[in-house]
Amino acid sequence: MEIIPAIDIIDGKCVRLTQGDYAQKKVYNENPLEVAKEFEAAGIKRLHLVDLDGAKAGKVQNWNVLEAITSGTKLIIDFGGGIKQETDLKIVFESGAKLATIGSLAVKDETTFSSWIEQYGADRFFLGADVKEEKIAIGGWLESTNIDVYDFINSYVAKGIDQIFCTDISKDGKLEGPSTELYKKIVNQFPNIHFVASGGVSNVDDLRILKEIDCKGVIVGKAIYEGRITLKKLIPFITHNS
Repeated sequence: MEIIPAIDIIDGKCVRLTQGDYAQKKVYNENPLEVAKEFEAAGIKRLHLVDLDGAKAGKVQNWNVLEAITSGTKLIIDFGGGIKQETDLKIVFESGAKLATIGSLAVKDETTFSSWIEQYGADRFFLGADVKEEKIAIGGWLESTNIDVYDFINSYVAKGIDQIFCTDISKDGKLEGPSTELYKKIVNQFPNIHFVASGGVSNVDDLRILKEIDCKGVIVGKAIYEGRITLKKLIPFITHNS
């Protein structure tokens, strides 16, 4: 199981929100490259980089942070937040991201996203499914839909998308444990995808459980920054993975 730390960016700084609320913001480091280098030194191979300014503005803002990390480390980076136009997508790829993270756009504008999949290849995208009670939520979680998460995943698996992560909104940033039952259902229904769990991870036991239910990866954020999971405790997962 791949350990994928998250770095969320506001004003070029490494922050975390609680349940996507910009009012509940905590700055952890002024220098995201420093944080990324610490992860790389611990043996981490991949990074989940989120441009929260971009998500709010509907346009990529912190591409310079992405560029700094791709230049300064060998980490494989997926980058999301504000990728709405092809110009933004090009900036993200040109700045060194291996994968573009797509969430709301995949719900709101299936035509555009499908054309990108055809043009750039399904392997260049990391599809995010934000979920509330098994229904897709969009727009920074402010908007709920009637779209069933399983139907949503199925529609894009049919288009060749293989890397998918799911965040249960009710769990994110609260350190109360992940939505194991939901993830178990998704993994059972789609055994061939590279499924990544996200949200709620609070300790190493959570990681063990997610590994047991066959998640291929897990995004870890707040638990690392709050010291609940030290990089040293991640080493058995990292070395076993490589």
